[in-house]
Amino acid sequence: MSHVKQAIIMAAGVGQRMQPVTLTTPKPLVRVNGVRMIDTVIQALQNNGIREIYIVIGYLKEQFYSLVSEYDGVHLIENPYYDTCNNISSLYVAREHLEDVIILDGDQIIYHDDILSPDFERSGYNAVWTDEETNEWVMQVDNGIVTSCSRTGGKKGWQLYSVSRWTKEDGKKLKRCLEEEFDGKKNRQIYWDDVAMFCHFDEFQLGIRPMKQDDIIEIDNLSELIALDDSYAQYLTDSKI
Repeated sequence: MSHVKQAIIMAAGVGQRMQPVTLTTPKPLVRVNGVRMIDTVIQALQNNGIREIYIVIGYLKEQFYSLVSEYDGVHLIENPYYDTCNNISSLYVAREHLEDVIILDGDQIIYHDDILSPDFERSGYNAVWTDEETNEWVMQVDNGIVTSCSRTGGKKGWQLYSVSRWTKEDGKKLKRCLEEEFDGKKNRQIYWDDVAMFCHFDEFQLGIRPMKQDDIIEIDNLSELIALDDSYAQYLTDSKI
C-alpha cells in the first residue's frame, strides 16, 4: 500500500474558454457561489492529511501569492512556459515532487473529500463509469489495469478525471519520461497526461480509483460556470451589448 506524501496542483493556465471572467482572474481563483475553486481542492487535500502542497502558477501568478499565508504547507512553483507550451510544462517544472504524489487541477470543485484519500495500491486516475457517450478521455480496464485510453471520448468505459496518484517508483519513471519528452524530443504541445497514457504507456501499469459523478465537477467553459452560478450570466448579457 502506498501513501500520498505531497500534492501538485496545476494552476498555470489562461482559462480561455471561461473568458471574459478569466481576463482578470485566474480560473482556479474564480468564485463559484462565493467559494474559489482552488479552495475546495486545498481544503480537501488538507482534510485528508496531505499538507505538503505545490501549486504550479503562471497566468496572473501574483494573485496566487496570498495562498502561502492563507494555508500552511502551500508552496508556489512558477511555470515560465505557461503561455507557449501545453500543460506538460507545468508538471515538468514540478518534476522534483513526483514521488508518492497526488496530481490534480486547481480549476475543479471537490464536493466529497474522500475521493482524495491518500492511501492507494496502484498508480492511476480517479474515474467515473459512463454508459453514455462522452467527449472526455475514456479508459478501458481489465482486472484492475488500464488497457487502453481514447482521447476522443466514447462510452461504456471509465471517464478519466484530473486526479491521479503516483507511487514512488512510478513517479521516478514519470519524471524521466517528462524530461525525455520535454527536453529531449521538445514535445511541448501535449498534455502531461499524454506522457503516461500514450507516449510511454507500456512503462506503466495504471489502475483507476472509482468515484461518482457528483463527487467532483470540472468546469470547462463559461456556460458550465453559469449553470452552477447564475451570477455570471451577466457576462453573456454584456457580450451582446
